Amino acid sequence: KLLEQMDVARNILHGFDYSEYLTKGLLLLVPAASFLLNPDQVKDGKERWFTAVVNITKLFSLCGTLDEALLLREEIAFFQAIRIVILKAGTPDKQLSDESKGALLKQILDNALIADGVQDIFKLANIERPNLGILSDAFLDDIRNNPNRNFAVELLQRLLNDSVKAQMRNNVVQEKKYGDRLQATLLQYNNRNITSADVIARLIELAKEFREAANRGEKLGLNPAELAFFDALASNESAAREMQDDVLKMIAQELAAKLRNSTTVDWQKRESVRARLRNLVRITLRRHKYPPEYTDDAVQLVLTQAERLADDWSQVTNA
Repeated sequence: KLLEQMDVARNILHGFDYSEYLTKGLLLLVPAASFLLNPDQVKDGKERWFTAVVNITKLFSLCGTLDEALLLREEIAFFQAIRIVILKAGTPDKQLSDESKGALLKQILDNALIADGVQDIFKLANIERPNLGILSDAFLDDIRNNPNRNFAVELLQRLLNDSVKAQMRNNVVQEKKYGDRLQATLLQYNNRNITSADVIARLIELAKEFREAANRGEKLGLNPAELAFFDALASNESAAREMQDDVLKMIAQELAAKLRNSTTVDWQKRESVRARLRNLVRITLRRHKYPPEYTDDAVQLVLTQAERLADDWSQVTNA
């Protein structure tokens, strides 16, 4: 019955050359979907294709361990992926929710269409910068249980890396913290010090911690710029232990306001302006009794953080 349904699907695709699906599978998906959706080429192509693929999927689940069926696995995966693309084509990109994108990534991953790499998979799912919505518990559990572990590692690495860049690009401390932890974990994996199962578990834990960290501003009552300065001041654990969070929050809010008001175009390149801002930060820290022995490092980190924010501040000011 499975062989019969495979012939049905192949006949529906008659006239479309997909012979290179093993090496160019992802590149062929959209052209194949377009072929099936063109009534001049295939009558009732969408409905007939969906019916055939559903039948194939059910039948393969019953006999997928047989040698004859295993030989069809990649072709079936390609057929299933075409169905996903057609489904996606019926949903405008602006209406594609994070949950739907996560489901689409999971289906593509399950189908093991990996020859052209992760980048093409993100393009197929219309995801340029994966956000925190993609890193849901349900999606992470799907990744954890996925049999294609090496590829799951690569996908999760990309998701985390892009999420860190997108969410923490204006927070020097947090970007370095999570970027360093991600690289350290991957280094252990690449050096074969931990297994693929271990690295997936660690990356999932890191993803959950990162998700919590990205929501800290709301819990602390700080906007992103204020949170970035708070993290800069609290990055020295000894200094953080000596001061209350409420005091650090107050300093962060004051610094954010003062430095933003002092922002001028290319201030980072003018030493006289930098000296004035350095003095402003030092006086603010002294007034709030920030530990003197940690002040120099804090001032430097605060100015580095201000430089990261300066372009955005300038654009808002100029607008």
